[in-house]
Amino acid sequence: MIEMTIDSLRVGMMNPKSTQHGTPYVVLLKEKSAERYLPIFIGPAEANAIAIKLRGEQVPRPLTHDLMNSIVDSLGATIDSVVVSDLKNDTFYAKVVFTVNGNQMEVDSRPSDAFALALTAGEVPIYAEDSVLEKAGISLTHGEGEDFVMDNQHPEIEGKMPEGKPGKVSDEELGKLSAFSDFLNSLDLEDFGKYKS
Repeated sequence: MIEMTIDSLRVGMMNPKSTQHGTPYVVLLKEKSAERYLPIFIGPAEANAIAIKLRGEQVPRPLTHDLMNSIVDSLGATIDSVVVSDLKNDTFYAKVVFTVNGNQMEVDSRPSDAFALALTAGEVPIYAEDSVLEKAGISLTHGEGEDFVMDNQHPEIEGKMPEGKPGKVSDEELGKLSAFSDFLNSLDLEDFGKYKS
């Protein structure tokens, strides 16, 4: 497992490319000790909950993730970590790891809910399984099929893969990740820092 941080919450421009695969919201996770990123599409409600937590805003009434965190606290449990555990058919899977009465347990979750809960609880580490990063990890530069990356339309964004990067990505894998490519190509660079953590 590799520790990640929530780099930012991003919104794509509304056009057919960015909306044909669903919502134009994405959480961009970044490797804590390297320059590899993991974009994960999320729904508008989860994007709003994450944005509120990233901005440190107070809301007049508890949100769903505030309620979930209160329940965890009331039961005497703690949230140990969040793990992006799998990627199947363009869908990410996550687990929330709890300690309850001295025993560790895992609960399946959508990544977006897990991230919102981690931000609500505070100081909860986020991890991604190596296999998930090998399939969907990106740098913010363009390569010739070696890395799945943002295109050359935005040369002002530079970055490179860390040492020991995964090998060449097959055309089939690139095809499966086309939603990410379409989305990243539609990002409005003016909004990149808008919800920066």
